[in-house]
Amino acid sequence: MTGEIVNRVAKSPLISMDLTDYAPTKPIAVLDVKDFLFQGIVLKEKEFRVSLKTFDFSIYTNTTVALNCSADAIVPMWAFMLVTSYLNSVNADIHFGIKEDVFQQIFTNNINSIDASKFENKKVIVKGCGQIPLKESLYIAITKKLQNTVSSLMFGEACSAVPVLKNK
Repeated sequence: MTGEIVNRVAKSPLISMDLTDYAPTKPIAVLDVKDFLFQGIVLKEKEFRVSLKTFDFSIYTNTTVALNCSADAIVPMWAFMLVTSYLNSVNADIHFGIKEDVFQQIFTNNINSIDASKFENKKVIVKGCGQIPLKESLYIAITKKLQNTVSSLMFGEACSAVPVLKNK
């Protein structure tokens, strides 16, 4: 046999998409409202306002912030609004939830902002393995985003892709 080895995957019209390319790149800081509560469990309005006023929010300048309350406390909505007003003043990108949930929210937003027209009538394989573990919601988001645009959508690797959908 004198034939040379040809990488048919590299020559195919398949587009391999790694969702980790759309992962948030900025670190996510956490701001726990619990730290401003009396004994970490009770919101006393006057003390709460004073503690916010004296807190140095500049440490969150131009950062992504996961705002939450880890204590089993009743925190009125206005308290989150008040904290948000301080974070807004330092140009923070504020999201409600724990760090992992905020990471997923931003990740999903990044997927939703993909220009699907780049994949029009293309065969796309969404990689199943990457550098970071991915939640099911991200695969749902990319399927919703590309379903009406691509000619076919697959999951996995080119050598063992699982067909998800095929458009006519």
